[in-house]
Amino acid sequence: MDSREAEDRSPSVRSRNEIIPEVKNPKLSSWDVAYALNMAIACLITYWIMTHTLSRFVDESSDFLGGMWAVVATVFVFRETRLRSLSAGIARLIATCVSFALCLVYLSLFPFTPLGMAILIAIGTVVMALLGRRDDIVTVGITTVVVMVVAAMSPVDAWQQPLLRLADTVVGIAVGVACKWVGSFLFYKSIGEQAP
Repeated sequence: MDSREAEDRSPSVRSRNEIIPEVKNPKLSSWDVAYALNMAIACLITYWIMTHTLSRFVDESSDFLGGMWAVVATVFVFRETRLRSLSAGIARLIATCVSFALCLVYLSLFPFTPLGMAILIAIGTVVMALLGRRDDIVTVGITTVVVMVVAAMSPVDAWQQPLLRLADTVVGIAVGVACKWVGSFLFYKSIGEQAP
């Protein structure tokens, strides 16, 4: 056995390949292009819905924030298959609801503080662990940070921020999952295969 074969079998090389997977086929397929276009269209639809809907109720900066947060939710749920996309949407909704509940209670009682934000992140982590959804702890943390920091930037009626971010997320998830399903169906119907 030469030194290269010995190196390939060593634990450090195996663990490095598990951490940073090798790219096997860097060529783009027609599916990759369709997937990218579908995601772009879904994001555009989401942003348009949120900025035109929210503009009736909130100021311009909240309008843009709502559009951005909804698009983030749309991108989050775009996965390789329709089932994985739906699963990601459900996971995102659960995590957002946990963050929503924690932030709403907190902001109804107290103003933003960095310590309060840190406490909510810790509580959200414990709640998700108790729900057996450890993979969604990151989403709860990110959502909590966004809601709390935006509440700090707009302290008047800060309790509304969890409600607005929940609405943004729900619209983003719904549009993302719907566009993923429709796009996959149309792509595979055009090539004569059943969509995964």
